[in-house]
Amino acid sequence: MPDIIICEDNKEIGQLLSAFLKKENYTVAIAETGERAIELFEKYGAKLLVLDIMLPGIDGFSVCSRIRETSNTHIIIASAKGDKESKLEGLALGADDYIEKPYDIDILLAKIKGIFKRKYAVEEVIDGDLRLNTVQRTLMVGGKSVVVTEKEFALLQLLIENKNTTLRKEYLFNTIWGADSDSEIQTLTVHIKWLREKIERDPKKPTHIITVWGTGYRYE
Repeated sequence: MPDIIICEDNKEIGQLLSAFLKKENYTVAIAETGERAIELFEKYGAKLLVLDIMLPGIDGFSVCSRIRETSNTHIIIASAKGDKESKLEGLALGADDYIEKPYDIDILLAKIKGIFKRKYAVEEVIDGDLRLNTVQRTLMVGGKSVVVTEKEFALLQLLIENKNTTLRKEYLFNTIWGADSDSEIQTLTVHIKWLREKIERDPKKPTHIITVWGTGYRYE
């Protein structure tokens, strides 16, 4: 999974921003169209998107809306459209921030560093009686240590971080196993079953990991 997807049809701007981000040790993917940004995100996911509005094909507003259907990943809109109506529309569709072009690259980098520090450098993810230590990769349930594999841990963390949001099976599989994995998507179902056995009071009647038939799973 790339850390950041840059959706920018201006090659020079996209490559320049990518170079600065890579110097800060972020992994970066560039999409020059909205369709490509959605394709990359649905295959691999991302921790943050830097999203232009005026794009060939579907615009950035549509990309933002589409991603917000399944994910709460951080979205920064970076656009030359600086009017109040555009800003309000972007924020209403779920963007976390809206900055105008031309922007100061140092300020954008500072914003991104702050986001990653607040959102992704957390040592523990806590939900009810579940406690995930993201450094040691351990799980506690009701104060007791529960043994989980790396894939189980990553899957549970992804579900909890997107609490109350339905995540498609394909998105979960591609994010945890990778689109080029030799595993079959059925392995996701098996891991969901194993997780339920470890965190649910009654695995046959789960109250945390909910199946959304025909779509995927949601953590509650």
